[in-house]
Amino acid sequence: MPRLFPQEDASDVRRRYKPDVIKGDMDSIRTEVLDFYTTLGTEIIDKSHDQDTTDLHKCVTYIRDFAPDLDKSNLCILVAGALGGRFDHEMGNLNVLCRFSSLRIVLLSDDSLIHLLPRTHHHEIHILSSIEGPHCGLIPIGMPSSSSTTTGLQWDLNETEMRFGGLISTSNIVTGEKVTVQSDSDLLWTISIKKL
Repeated sequence: MPRLFPQEDASDVRRRYKPDVIKGDMDSIRTEVLDFYTTLGTEIIDKSHDQDTTDLHKCVTYIRDFAPDLDKSNLCILVAGALGGRFDHEMGNLNVLCRFSSLRIVLLSDDSLIHLLPRTHHHEIHILSSIEGPHCGLIPIGMPSSSSTTTGLQWDLNETEMRFGGLISTSNIVTGEKVTVQSDSDLLWTISIKKL
């Protein structure tokens, strides 16, 4: 967070944007960071006994279960720093998108964002061109797509087959304010984001 406010004191920013909860297996958090947030009253949930799920999986479960009666149709979980590190961690984060396909989860890095487009829906993606694009991609995940159709891209798909080892839609270009996507397979939507 302090890098988003370079003109402000980093400690002040950290205090202002204090997490309510830190949950995970605690294998990568520095002791001084844990102590800092514990002193501020952040709840620490140590799940080091659970090595079968990633820290992101643990956190998404916490968010999902936090208010079980809450309508989650408008819930969007934004995961900053989810890309650009170790490849196995990135793949684990993509797996979380698939494991929680009924939730809208957006993985964000310095230069792109990714979210899952479940095959059960027709998708309208509204593009904020001052922040997103123009480069984008659609990647089948979990199984090949025998038919994917889009509008709003420079190279639209028209009942196109996509699969690993064959065609996947990378380096495409958004041409307007709206992209539509329909597929018989879950797809990852990825789009570049502009530097602020």
